[in-house]
Amino acid sequence: MPRITVQLPSMLATLVGEDRISLEATTVAESLQALVELHPALRTRLFDERGALRRHVLCFHNEKNTRWLDSLDVAVADDDTIRIMQAVSGG
Repeated sequence: MPRITVQLPSMLATLVGEDRISLEATTVAESLQALVELHPALRTRLFDERGALRRHVLCFHNEKNTRWLDSLDVAVADDDTIRIMQAVSGG
């Protein structure tokens, strides 16, 4: 099973005590599921009540924004990175 790295923004890293988490998964969706199983406090910050990523949460698989994918069931490979960011808006 591929080993990937999940990078968290400082606000979420403070919550779980680390900004880079190494885990094993075969897809982006499985990676995110493994992340919230490892750190349950992240579930409500990343996912809405329907289980979809919250609108203000950006997720990148390597350099590709997952918002533009048809689903999160995209295969990951060894040394891939999933980067989570929080969108900033305002005026």
